[in-house]
Amino acid sequence: MIDCPQLLAAISRIITRLPDAAPELNALDGTLGDGDLGATLEHCAGEMRAAMASDAMIQAVNGDDPLMHALRTLSLACAKASGSSFGTLMAQGLLTAARFCHGKTTLSQSDFATLLHEVVAALAHRGGAGLGDKTLLDGLHALALALESQPAPADPRALMRATLEETLAAFRQRPNRIGRARMFAERSIGLDDPGQVALLRMVEAL
Repeated sequence: MIDCPQLLAAISRIITRLPDAAPELNALDGTLGDGDLGATLEHCAGEMRAAMASDAMIQAVNGDDPLMHALRTLSLACAKASGSSFGTLMAQGLLTAARFCHGKTTLSQSDFATLLHEVVAALAHRGGAGLGDKTLLDGLHALALALESQPAPADPRALMRATLEETLAAFRQRPNRIGRARMFAERSIGLDDPGQVALLRMVEAL
């Protein structure tokens, strides 16, 4: 079980290390896209770090429904950070997580799996992508299935890392079917999806 301080500590580790991955993610994104994914995530991380120390976060953590209000505060920070599609999806994902956490004081592994399924559905609705399109959604879906299939793993973080590495390998020889990369679908074969790599880097930071 994870409570609000533990969840925020995990998120803090992620946003502290995200800037280190920015050059790699910009380069990956630049092969078929705008080349700004790393910069987008770095900007989001900066706004989220500021939000972590804000009065709004202090009120969220010490008030009623801390999980919901803390995640909503981070969602608003992420939305302010970037007008890019990936930044918008991150904000939507955090907002979906906040709604899921309403009334909860802790999250179990089963809760996380259900939460990930809800985030996938929300992002698919918002961005128009579907499972199998070689996007971030495929990584999130794979994580949800892994957490469901192994309810008591010896090392949950190792399970998540291995799951995302397997997902990258499974999709590497497939074409991207959404976003700007779909216009160069054949060229995307053999390349890792930048969104999936970004998700792996986040999990590695836990």
